[in-house]
Amino acid sequence: MTLEIERNLGTQPIAGLMEAENLKVHDLVAASEVQITHKMITKACKGRRLTRNVQIKVMNAYNRAAGQNCSLQELFNY
Repeated sequence: MTLEIERNLGTQPIAGLMEAENLKVHDLVAASEVQITHKMITKACKGRRLTRNVQIKVMNAYNRAAGQNCSLQELFNY
């Protein structure tokens, strides 16, 4: 018996927060101080499992673009 990691976790809270702030994927990429891609943000919104390092990059980009101070628990539900 093998344990399979669930990779698709459904739409994440960050997608709703971005919509509420009227932010697009490119806004987060442009606001980021570190190397981040449109694909990383898109995967984060769609619920693809990300490494902790990528989650932190996405969180920092969102906080910078939105002018907020959200935690990982507020942006991701896994």
